[in-house]
Amino acid sequence: MDVYLPIANLSVNGLIIVGLGAITGILSGIFGVGGGFLTTPLMIFYGIPPTVAAASAASQVTGASVSGVFAHSRRGGVDYQMGSVMVAGGILGTGIGAILFNLLEQLGQIDTVINILYVLLLGSIGSLMAKESIQAIRAERSGVPIAARKRRHHPMVASLPMRWRFYRSGLYISPLAPLLLGMGTGILTMLMGIGGGFILVPAMLYILGMSANVVVGTSLWQILFTTMATTMMHALTTHAIDIVLASMLLLGSVTGAQIGAQFSQKANPVKLRLLLATIVLLVAARMALGLGYRPDEIYSVAPL
Repeated sequence: MDVYLPIANLSVNGLIIVGLGAITGILSGIFGVGGGFLTTPLMIFYGIPPTVAAASAASQVTGASVSGVFAHSRRGGVDYQMGSVMVAGGILGTGIGAILFNLLEQLGQIDTVINILYVLLLGSIGSLMAKESIQAIRAERSGVPIAARKRRHHPMVASLPMRWRFYRSGLYISPLAPLLLGMGTGILTMLMGIGGGFILVPAMLYILGMSANVVVGTSLWQILFTTMATTMMHALTTHAIDIVLASMLLLGSVTGAQIGAQFSQKANPVKLRLLLATIVLLVAARMALGLGYRPDEIYSVAPL
């Protein structure tokens, strides 16, 4: 079933694109991540231009975040005050990201930069996840539990001025910390098409020191509005969003998320985290190989 993508300017197998969306949806349902950090690399491997892949993945993450926000909101798992500060930072970040995106595009380096960012980000996140998972598995086998980490914000956060009380998160910190965190996520979302949940959640826990029961919901609240701003920014400035591609991805991811959610209830969470770390590291290795590998034919001529 060939489908023409007007912005990417190529024909693809629609079932494969829906399948890619389903794979990321399954991973999202199993691991509780948005899946955007895997959607873009998988599309690049399939042959979608990195600029179109990153822009279209951001719009897919927007749709996938809506149901999650509603679910967490119903049980009181969203700190709207903290989330709104992070959304403000995210919107500022998308503006900065749009300027960087256009600048790199004019220099002809945007595709390379997207690939390098993914290698660095996925490599570091995957390594940390693998280390924690292996430690947890060893502790599980030895019967000696790992000491629980005390909930406390980072000393740098404590040194920032102008503190506010965030009652839902149980914090008394400067709003500059979540603002800057949201800004960084907005820049990465604009450049890479990620939702940022797999960066935001650890940062909110270990840097801001937020209460665990509001972290995921607040993260989804920020991701929802930041990816909405990113989608609008791409539509107005880069014109790289392929609505046909995004629609097929969303169709697959919504279906896959339901399958993944059912599977996650039966599996060992520690082993699942190690599996996700392995997948992330394999994707990073494949992208690193693509950066250094020289094809047999550097140039090719294809009929129009």
